[in-house]
Amino acid sequence: MKNERVLVVDDEQLIRWSLRSGLEEEGYTVGEAGSGKEALAALAQDDWDLVFLDHRLPDTTGLQVLERIHADNPDVCVVMMTAFGTVEDAVQAMKLGAYDYLTKPVRPDEMVVVAAKALETTRLRREVRRLRAERQDQFGKFKIVGTSPAMAEVLAMVEKICASPATTVLLEGESGTGKNVVAKAIHYASPRRDAPFVNITCSALTESLLESELFGHERGAFTDAKTQKKGLLEVAAGGTAFLDEIGEMGPAMQAKLLRFLEEKSFKRVGGTRDIKVDVRIIAATNRDLDQDVHDGRFRQDLYYRLEVIPIRIPPLRERQEDIPALAQHFLDEFNRELRRETEGLTPAAIALLLAHDWPGNVRELRNVIERVMILEDKHVIDAGDLPTFRKTAEPSGDDGAPEVGRRLPVGRLSLDELERAAIRQALDASGGNQVRAAKLLGISRDTLRYRIKKYELGGDQGS
Repeated sequence: MKNERVLVVDDEQLIRWSLRSGLEEEGYTVGEAGSGKEALAALAQDDWDLVFLDHRLPDTTGLQVLERIHADNPDVCVVMMTAFGTVEDAVQAMKLGAYDYLTKPVRPDEMVVVAAKALETTRLRREVRRLRAERQDQFGKFKIVGTSPAMAEVLAMVEKICASPATTVLLEGESGTGKNVVAKAIHYASPRRDAPFVNITCSALTESLLESELFGHERGAFTDAKTQKKGLLEVAAGGTAFLDEIGEMGPAMQAKLLRFLEEKSFKRVGGTRDIKVDVRIIAATNRDLDQDVHDGRFRQDLYYRLEVIPIRIPPLRERQEDIPALAQHFLDEFNRELRRETEGLTPAAIALLLAHDWPGNVRELRNVIERVMILEDKHVIDAGDLPTFRKTAEPSGDDGAPEVGRRLPVGRLSLDELERAAIRQALDASGGNQVRAAKLLGISRDTLRYRIKKYELGGDQGS
């Protein structure tokens, strides 16, 4: 890439001219500064990709300027230059973050090679920073979709955990509730965000393979162990290891995991040396571990060790009020992925989603939106585009209520307006009876009352 910007900082005009000429011949945009003050002003005013910095300047030292550059622009590579270099100066410069250290007079061929390598490093640093920011934006705690009271409790717990040095978390909830998303939110919103996040599904491997994956193995530990291999706990050092479906782990592995949690160390398979690592363990299960402990299927001591900070992820049927926002979230996601421009869902479509009990939880909702986005190329998704839910929304024969969603208007409405319309129709269909309206919508009576108060809707208190 030859459109990159290089700043040359030197108090000798002839040297600046020489370096500038050579760099411009390579296609770079080059700026000049004759003092530390000018250099810092140029760095504050414009974006630079590389700095050639003289060690001795009339108003300061190059090392002092280097410190400022590294503090304010850590991605920018700095190449130090000096005619009076010592080993001590070079070592100090590298400690302060210099990319390289050149002795004057700088040869043109040397300068070109160093510039190309340094600029590649700058690009890589910025790409890493961008990807980290993207991951944090995607999985940060405030990206967990949901404003229901149940999810508000989850978010409050996540926020406390992120600020805590506690290393063990247990996520409990049905399959598809989003335990993986919560685990990533905890990692990417915590000080561990720049270290690895690794996950492993405990039910996907045999006990011996699971041990090797978690703890690694030494060369020759077993027939196929041709080389030494680091385990995921070692790879995740400083970061987070997410152990999904922990309830499926066998007795022998439960004992080994307990030892690791207590001692923060382990041995590779076939090894004799203890390896200590600092890693946060987030375990997840869709099983009732308390019952498994009672039945003897799960170690009680391991259960207590994992349950330092337990978080229950509620099923979607307990947070129905989050469905409109979740549906829109997934719609936006697939708009980006499929390059579509679907604007939203009609009130009738939202009503159908609200009436479903979602045995597959958030994962099922995501799959439904993905399927509709693939099969239908429309600006607005209507109830007829959700054939899976045509029967779901029909009332049971004992209440005689009309199908929810039939009279809802089609158009571009906000999520609050969509939800208000669905609740209004359910109240109309039930004659204002809140118990029957809540049943039609698939939510609790308390949730319905909260929404009625929020949207200032009528409806009797009948039961």
